Amino acid sequence: MVKSAICEMLGIEYPVFQGGMAWIADGKLAAAVSDGGGLGIIAAGNAPGDYVRSQIQVAKRITSKPIGLNIMLLSPFADEVAKVAVEEGVAVITTGAGNPSKYIKDWLAAGIKVIPVVASVAMAKLMTRLGASALIAEGGESGGHVGELTTMVLTPQICDATTLPVIAAGGIADGRGVAAAFMLGACGVQMGTRFLSAKECAIHPVYKEKILKATDLCTMVTGKRLGHPVRSLRTQFARAYAKAEYGGMPDEELEALATGALRLAVQEGDNEKGCFLSGQIAAIVKKEQPAAEIVKEVMMEAEPILLRAKEWVK
Repeated sequence: MVKSAICEMLGIEYPVFQGGMAWIADGKLAAAVSDGGGLGIIAAGNAPGDYVRSQIQVAKRITSKPIGLNIMLLSPFADEVAKVAVEEGVAVITTGAGNPSKYIKDWLAAGIKVIPVVASVAMAKLMTRLGASALIAEGGESGGHVGELTTMVLTPQICDATTLPVIAAGGIADGRGVAAAFMLGACGVQMGTRFLSAKECAIHPVYKEKILKATDLCTMVTGKRLGHPVRSLRTQFARAYAKAEYGGMPDEELEALATGALRLAVQEGDNEKGCFLSGQIAAIVKKEQPAAEIVKEVMMEAEPILLRAKEWVK
C-alpha cells in the first residue's frame, strides 16, 4: 500500500485527510476516518469553543488514533478555538479562510502539527518560514471557500516553493485523483466531498441524496463580490444568491442572506434557504459507504495506477 512522509509524521496508515467541513465534520465522522487509517478532522467552522471541545471529546471517546481540527480563521470564535485546540491536545491543526500566523508559535510549542491550507505560492512560502509542519494545496475545484487556481496548477507550484510535505486538495475523490496528486509532487490528499457520502456523515438525507445524484455541472461559485468565494451545489438558494450578488443588493444584506445557510442545508435539507457545499468532483461519488472503506478504497485504486506509471517511464 502507498506510504509517504506524511504517514510517518502523523502516525497514520494512509496519506488521506478528511476535509474540515463546517457543521459537517464532527467528532464521529473524524473518529471514523482516523480509525480507518486516515486523518479525521473536526471542523470548528463558526462554532464557539464549547462546541468544538465537545466534538474533540466525542472523537477521543471513539478512537485513540490522531485527530485533527480545522479552524476557519474568519470565525469570530477563532481565538477561543485556538486555545481549545491546545487545551485538548489535538494532534493536528489545519487552517482555512485566513492567515494563521499569530497562532502558529503557540500551537507548535504545544506539540501540535500545523498544516495550513494555502491557495497561493506566496502564502505557502510564508507558512514555510513560520514553521508549518506541512501544507495543504487546495485548488478551486473544492467545496466551501475557494481560491482562483486549480489543483493541477497549484499543487506542483506549491511543491516547488517549499521543502515541506504537501497534501493536494480539490477535485480528488477516488484513486485516480490520488495518483494524479502524487504525480504532481504531493505526498497525500485531502478529500471533503467524498466523505459527504460516508455512513458516519450526519448531514440531512436530502443533502446526501443531492451529492449522490450530482452531475458534472452541478456546482457554482458565489460570494466573489464580498471577497470570500464559496463553491456549492447549484440549488435554488445558490441561484437566488448569485442573482442578488450581481443585482445590486447592499453588502450587509448579502452577508445576512448567507448567514446560517450552511446549517439549514446540513441539519434541515432546506433547498430554498440552505447552502449545500460541494466540490466539482461530486459527480463521481455514487454510493454511501463507511468512512474507513472510503479511505482504503481510494488507496487501493491508486496503487496500481502508480505502479503502471512507473512502467510507462522505463
